[in-house]
Amino acid sequence: MKKLATFLALAALGAASPAFAQLKLTITQGVTDPIPIAVVPFARAVPADGGIDVAAIVQRDLESSGRFKGMPRADLLSMPTTSADVDVAAFKQQRNDYVAVGRLTAVGNGDIAIDVELVNVLTGQRVLGQKWTVKAANLRNGAHRVADAIYEKVTGVRGAFATRIAYVSVDGRAPAQRYQLIVADADGEGPRMILQSDRPIMSPAWSTDGDWLAYVSFERRVSAVYVQQVRTGQRRMVSARAGINGSPAWSPDGKKLALTLSGTNGNLDIYLLDLGTQGLTRLTDDPSIDTEAVFTPDGTGLYFTSDRSGNPQVYKLTLGSSERPRRVTFTGAYNARPRISPDGKKLAVLTLDDGAYRIAIQDVASGSLGVLSKGRQDESPSFAPNGDMVILAGRERGQGVLQTISIDGQTSLRLNADAGEVREPVWGPFLP
Repeated sequence: MKKLATFLALAALGAASPAFAQLKLTITQGVTDPIPIAVVPFARAVPADGGIDVAAIVQRDLESSGRFKGMPRADLLSMPTTSADVDVAAFKQQRNDYVAVGRLTAVGNGDIAIDVELVNVLTGQRVLGQKWTVKAANLRNGAHRVADAIYEKVTGVRGAFATRIAYVSVDGRAPAQRYQLIVADADGEGPRMILQSDRPIMSPAWSTDGDWLAYVSFERRVSAVYVQQVRTGQRRMVSARAGINGSPAWSPDGKKLALTLSGTNGNLDIYLLDLGTQGLTRLTDDPSIDTEAVFTPDGTGLYFTSDRSGNPQVYKLTLGSSERPRRVTFTGAYNARPRISPDGKKLAVLTLDDGAYRIAIQDVASGSLGVLSKGRQDESPSFAPNGDMVILAGRERGQGVLQTISIDGQTSLRLNADAGEVREPVWGPFLP
């Protein structure tokens, strides 16, 4: 236990820490004709709002999608806080398509009500009127929910600004490196350290309810799989078998984990671990390497990487079936690390493209594959819960960075760490 204490320092959950990397967001590509919108500063609830500028967060979220262009505040000719006070003609003359206005109100017990209205300047109609009540400490999340609602109203796609990402931060040089598992808002703000170790932390995976993370830790000098409740920090080791314990993936019902285990013979295969009983079921039995499994959204099957055809390719097996796994990728000599979109229609894979490792999207129905990213060492794709974006890890000037790209390739942004490097991002589900 003393050695364990040396290797591992669990973060005090919720406590601010200046000792871990913060992400800085940069929009690297947007659509050629973004939707112009004016997000007018909201009427504040002083001092309950703590000085948080909700309208600024909303505008930043919308702009970060690459699909909106926010009007600079310096150009606002008026500051309405209700739709009735919006001078539609004036905002139209300033070439806006939409105007968002809102009000914060302290409603007691530490709660703040956020009232928001969206006006279509082209028609003069109020197209959105919605109210959220949040704790003052969650006002930032409330701002993301406002952005989600506006994004969905205008684009028809549910926004994913009020979601979270998890990633691994690595600082220092070997052998004195420090590994941290961090959870942050989808825009990289509000980072919270979940785990810190001087041994590698790998392969984080969200449960479908967003309450738990599974990951691989080498804090005992050998690989072991843990599950940890993000809210409380409660965690337990669920697999520390002889050989390799890797690549955990949650079943949709949160009751099982797909794992990659080597056993004592050293050959990697896919297993299913029942978290309630610790019962272990072997799913693949092949002399090739089988790894990196992920469940289909309906939980009836798994996609995984195997080199049984001679090169890494993606296969699919159906749970409870005696049929052999079916190969699903055929474009190129290398396709690995499959991740399925929430609707099950798209498959993100790591592919070898013109000598570079890039992220590609394959249409599940047709099998057509298109390269999405442009880096040379991209990896670890993960879909946003709305299926509209993919987050991935890449390298820039020798440093690990995170990047999000819309699946149509039209918009992208980069999340750089202000210290060390970041890797293995995973996008969490929608929050209740």
